[in-house]
Amino acid sequence: MKQSFKAKRLAKHHKRFSAGAKLNLVSLMDIFTILVFFLIVNQSEVRVLQNIKEINLPVSIAKELPAENVLITVLPQRIMIQERVVWQQNSALTEVGVDINSDLIDAVKTELSYLATKRPVLTETEKENGRAVTIIGDASVPYQVLKQIMSACADSNYRNISLAVKQIAKSKLREG
Repeated sequence: MKQSFKAKRLAKHHKRFSAGAKLNLVSLMDIFTILVFFLIVNQSEVRVLQNIKEINLPVSIAKELPAENVLITVLPQRIMIQERVVWQQNSALTEVGVDINSDLIDAVKTELSYLATKRPVLTETEKENGRAVTIIGDASVPYQVLKQIMSACADSNYRNISLAVKQIAKSKLREG
């Protein structure tokens, strides 16, 4: 039986589209190769600490980049270690006198001791300088409070202490 031209065309069309889809891996690998090179070239040396809207960092001309270590966040009404609230009160730390609540110091020491037990083996530099910690404090928090927190860190063998600040551009430093 002879098929019409339309029937032949439809049969050919169905035969072509009934076959499984083919994946062109060469093009896909080319895309990923370009993406990897793009990411390597555009990698920058800027490290951004966690961005908390409640914190107004003090300004400094610091040149060192922050390192990845334990992070203590000092907000006006609470203190967080590794994004976990360890101490909180109703009044702001700026309203507290020089004598800070001993509960705050005990809470900081307890949390740091707990974190130290999670990684008991120290590197050579940690044995020499102590464990590393970065303190992000709001600019309105009195230095006496930060000093007492740093003392609690030192008592817990976190002696390599860094303070996070907002870096001023050199051009603004010359103008001011």
